[in-house]
Amino acid sequence: MNTIWSDAIQNIGTLYYSRTLRFSDVYQEQYKNAFRIGKNAKILEIGCGPGAFTQSLAHWYPDAKVTGTDRDTAFIKFAIQQAPHLTFIEADATALPFADNSFDVTISNTVQEHIEPTKFFGEQLRVLKPGGICLVLSARRGIDVTADCIAEQSCFEQEIWNRIAHFDHEMLQKYAVGQYTMNERELPLAMEKYGFGQISTAYILVNLTPDNPQNSKELAYSMINTKRQAEIDAVNSIPHTAPNIVSIEEIEQMKTQINQRYDKRIALYDKGIKQWDTNIALTMVLRGIKIK
Repeated sequence: MNTIWSDAIQNIGTLYYSRTLRFSDVYQEQYKNAFRIGKNAKILEIGCGPGAFTQSLAHWYPDAKVTGTDRDTAFIKFAIQQAPHLTFIEADATALPFADNSFDVTISNTVQEHIEPTKFFGEQLRVLKPGGICLVLSARRGIDVTADCIAEQSCFEQEIWNRIAHFDHEMLQKYAVGQYTMNERELPLAMEKYGFGQISTAYILVNLTPDNPQNSKELAYSMINTKRQAEIDAVNSIPHTAPNIVSIEEIEQMKTQINQRYDKRIALYDKGIKQWDTNIALTMVLRGIKIK
């Protein structure tokens, strides 16, 4: 049983709700234009996390057969509960449990930067059919502007985060988080180096601004509460990243203060007092073909 990622790095709620937003039907056409996937494709998502993107793929390509894999046991269990009609398998991206030439498409989102390139690209080249499509989605530097009412952490919260800062750094190093990050030039060169051809890139911009009048109240709430979930999850991870450093009482107090800040943001939204906080997510889509 492997729950390292969901316990200590990115919790289920953080990944599921953020990906539900970023892969919502609002942006479907942008993604589909970049992916260029045919009908009836057999699609493998590598590093599916709790399955939000897998669900979107299955919805966008109803004639396709979509399989999601992740090495985190808790992610796969959650994904199966959310979408029991889809196939989810616990598997390591460096040793996929599939035969050669099994899939028409492999796709991953923010996975490449954590895996040694020979293994990352090599396994996908192996399981793809000749002419198969490899799609690598990679988060690029976007814009993140927080409302003042959310950003104003108490001295208590700041002291806790300062207390455990070096533990977070050690944890990221221990599990090679982001160790193989490449820039926009290096990624397509790496894909070519490891055996793919006809390489192209595209960029998807997702505008998550609650006060944008184009957004429904439900969507605005989701944007605010997704950030709330990420902060709560970060606090819940503290016992895993820094054992015995922060008490249970301190953790509960931190969560209370976080909820108070986000409740205030919701109240301002309900009163029509605009904050114009925003998260602009930019995703690079790298697309290559298995030539041989």
